[in-house]
Amino acid sequence: MFTLALRSIRQRPGRFAGTLLAAFLGAAIIMTFNSLHDTAGAAGVDDTSAETLSLSAGVVGGYGTLLVFFAIASTLTVNVRQREEEIELLRCSGATPAQIKRMVVGEAAVIGLAGALLAILPAMLGGRALLDMFQDTDQVAENVDHAFGFIALYSGFAVTLLTSVGAAFLAVRRATGAGGAAKGRRPRGRARTIAGGAALVAGAGGVSSTFAFESTDPGLMAAPAWGAILLSVGFAMFSPALLRTALGWLRRPIGAVAGPSGYLAVRNMRQRAERLAGVLMPLVVFTGIATATLYMQAVENEALDASGLTRAVDDKNLETLNLTVVGIIVAFCCVMLINSLYAATSYRREEFARQRLVGATPAQVQGMVLTEGLLLAVTGVGLGSAAALAGIVPFTVVRSDTVLPQQGLGIWFGVVAIAVAATLVTCVATTRRALRVPAAEAVSLAA
Repeated sequence: MFTLALRSIRQRPGRFAGTLLAAFLGAAIIMTFNSLHDTAGAAGVDDTSAETLSLSAGVVGGYGTLLVFFAIASTLTVNVRQREEEIELLRCSGATPAQIKRMVVGEAAVIGLAGALLAILPAMLGGRALLDMFQDTDQVAENVDHAFGFIALYSGFAVTLLTSVGAAFLAVRRATGAGGAAKGRRPRGRARTIAGGAALVAGAGGVSSTFAFESTDPGLMAAPAWGAILLSVGFAMFSPALLRTALGWLRRPIGAVAGPSGYLAVRNMRQRAERLAGVLMPLVVFTGIATATLYMQAVENEALDASGLTRAVDDKNLETLNLTVVGIIVAFCCVMLINSLYAATSYRREEFARQRLVGATPAQVQGMVLTEGLLLAVTGVGLGSAAALAGIVPFTVVRSDTVLPQQGLGIWFGVVAIAVAATLVTCVATTRRALRVPAAEAVSLAA
């Protein structure tokens, strides 16, 4: 089956491009920041520089690992679900579920290894650029040289490979009928429910623990920030059920405003809620983490300016870390969002063709997809914003004795604009490309 996996990758490289991109970007992020651990541990590095480098590597490495897991897991899940007919054909041809699992897991291992190998050079260049940034802001001594060693390589390959293999195993396990799916019942997703519940409980605990800190404690931001992140992850885990609930509330208003396109959009999304989870996850996580981090940093900067004190090295480190984290999240989650949307929409070419054959116009199909994209954006932004607000309010109360930040809605509008633009532009562009193929030809190709 491993030989079959290699042939499958070689014959259809486009299908695996999204997973390769996720593995490449994830490994690059992890190795870039973990190279700072190698640099901090080199001979001749002073204690202040080593602490700055280790703190940056540890914090951003944790964020990176979480993002890599979600990105690769969502991409592989979409990939496996698009291959349900192929998997069923293999089973009818005599392949056992165990053989199919070995094939898909083997594909994921090869792609993960290739992504990690491709990420080595960019990670080396990125680590050097990060070190230069720290040196330019006087947070690291000028005589410190960048090192790219065992910690960076081991962490990059280990996280990427383990995530790829684990995500592929879970995805193909559901596709081959585990948990009752083979008998026609919808998989219960017990592991997702447990993980989502644990993330929500841990996030609520982290947010609540903010009130145990003093306003001047150095670690004040850590508790609400991680609480907001975990709440975002928890909401993302429960996104299919939350999406169905939102659609139930909005079904009639959408139908009244958008007409037939709105009706089709709501109907399709209710049936495809599980599959849309791979799109909602990066949306929720991106909105939650970016909004919470930027507002907390703005509140922190305002409090420091109001105190009249000169910013210490630790304050500069914290600001640099937060801005770097947000930059990584914006780039990484946007790429994963576009990747997931592209895969999910391009896979529906046959569906669009059948709708056109029964009388739907191309404009109605585009309107349907645009409405779906808007509903996804609203749901993802709403869930992410709720998670961010849960972390922002306790931090603001403790740090500045006000309930809400004084910066207004400008930061939030910026985050929302990026999320909505990435969602709608990808949906529209992919749909237009799919509609270029004549309906009869698209159906015959699918058959």
